[in-house]
Amino acid sequence: MDLELEGRVVVVVGGTGLIGRAVVERLREEGATTLAASRHAEDGIVLDAQDPDSVQAAFDGVLEQHGRLDAVVIAAAPSAQTLDASRNADPEQVLGAIDAKAMSFLRLANAALPIMSRAGYGRIVGVSGQNAFLTGNVTGSVRNAALIITAKNLADSVAGTGITVNTVNPGIVSETPAAAVEPGRGGESSPRQIADLITFLVSPLAGAISGESIAVGHRVRGVTSL
Repeated sequence: MDLELEGRVVVVVGGTGLIGRAVVERLREEGATTLAASRHAEDGIVLDAQDPDSVQAAFDGVLEQHGRLDAVVIAAAPSAQTLDASRNADPEQVLGAIDAKAMSFLRLANAALPIMSRAGYGRIVGVSGQNAFLTGNVTGSVRNAALIITAKNLADSVAGTGITVNTVNPGIVSETPAAAVEPGRGGESSPRQIADLITFLVSPLAGAISGESIAVGHRVRGVTSL
């Protein structure tokens, strides 16, 4: 299937991470001009998603060099393993996690949407996670749920404009994902499988999909809401 990505310009924020690297590789296979962005990019764009000035400067640079911005994939967020499990319900940790994940998504989307609105076309995809569907970890649940809700609000605000906003929600990410799905848990998926979905969502072929929160692997077994 031709995803019609040849010549499209896509910025992958967090493009040096586990999922981000797979997305960059997959998009390039489809012919997209794909720019990896991170705070310490050696081959790509230097961008700090928690700094509005850094975000704006990065997008201005993309427009100056490439003349367009067709899609932004936001896979940047501190790994769940970096969070302090003993502080899962600590308001300071929760607020910090929301800022690093959901508000970073919002900063990036807010900077990209005016560019896309002028072009009448755009794709924004955020990587959240299946912790949003579970209790037991306030930090993990709230930062992911906040991203999903933010994305839905943005999707509704640009409905019918040619711009789509979606989120994908992996469970455990592994290079060798297990096939089994335990009750109360999401299915495992590989970076490549996640990248396959994201690549489709940023393509012109996915223009009828917006405001969606899509689980990757398998939606948490036994959960039907959110």
